[in-house]
Amino acid sequence: MDIRDASTDDVDAIRRVAIESMRASYGHAIDEETIAAAVDEWYSAERLTDALADDDAVFVVAIDAGSVVGFAQSEVSEGRESVGYLDWLHVVPDHRGAGIGSQLLTRLKQELVAAGVDRLEGRVLVDNQEGVSFYEEQGFSEVGTRPVEIHGETFEECVHTTFLEDTDSDPSGLVEREIDGQTVYVAYDESARGSDSPFFAVYLDESRENPYGWMCGGDEGFDIAMDTMERLECNECGNRRKAARWDAAYL
Repeated sequence: MDIRDASTDDVDAIRRVAIESMRASYGHAIDEETIAAAVDEWYSAERLTDALADDDAVFVVAIDAGSVVGFAQSEVSEGRESVGYLDWLHVVPDHRGAGIGSQLLTRLKQELVAAGVDRLEGRVLVDNQEGVSFYEEQGFSEVGTRPVEIHGETFEECVHTTFLEDTDSDPSGLVEREIDGQTVYVAYDESARGSDSPFFAVYLDESRENPYGWMCGGDEGFDIAMDTMERLECNECGNRRKAARWDAAYL
């Protein structure tokens, strides 16, 4: 087994792996039309080529007997902390259970640490119990759930996070702030990718049972517009939440 950086020569193979992996992980819960729409949207040759050329991305593949059998990709976002978002982690069905997902994640972490990234965050649909278990086995903590829209349908996804190195952050991930005389708690371990910097979830209590809203990581402001699907925009600096890639782990 060889883990190496992906190249544009791998685009067709990466798309094949994504299709096989998604069908295996979600064929029981999501219809073929929705899966096909997700593949067309997120794994087109154009999108993959752009991702491979992105200086803020880490993209690695697993090779067995000369063929791509898995891949992982993370995009880095800078703000109060440097966050790596685990966008994709796929392994073809007939190679699962051999530790390939763990090897891909280890290589990804190594490159992110070398790039100075503080924390890695991944999301997986609740229906993907294999993916949820993978995050737990890899030492990630589940910090919440979020709705995600896929081809006109709404699903729930789990948010998982882990710190890559020892940091000065509070182990709970929470930082106390005051807003108009009210105490709130900013969860720096629970974020959403923005166009310029991350958004961080904000709660009214340390137990995270009562959400307050979001804080923009760019200007650390709390004036955030949000719709029912939690699409976000900072009214001060214009930072916007990017469209979420559907599911980061199909293992």
